[in-house]
Amino acid sequence: MEQQMIQRYRQEIYRIGWRLQYRSKRTRRHECTFMDIRPAQRDEAEEMINRLSVEQLLDTLPAKGKVILQKIYLQEMTEAEVAAQLHMSQQGVNKWKQKMLQQLSQTANSQTF
Repeated sequence: MEQQMIQRYRQEIYRIGWRLQYRSKRTRRHECTFMDIRPAQRDEAEEMINRLSVEQLLDTLPAKGKVILQKIYLQEMTEAEVAAQLHMSQQGVNKWKQKMLQQLSQTANSQTF
């Protein structure tokens, strides 16, 4: 009887672990980071120019949007973690993120640095 209970608890712990891993992988796949997009090798000058370009683009955003993008992409936080920190809903963070990415895209396409 005790063996059955131990086996049952092991199975349940295994399921919980599997669910956590699956949820984490799904979240990370949905929210890629800048580091994943970066090419394999760059020289330091090109890296500095790119960093300045990103900073200039981010400066064109509203303060709240800038904070959200920095937390999600540079600090590699999930939308849920950002929402909890900023006392917002996760859907609100997602909408801000989408809106700011669209604005960044439009700004980057219309300006030459």
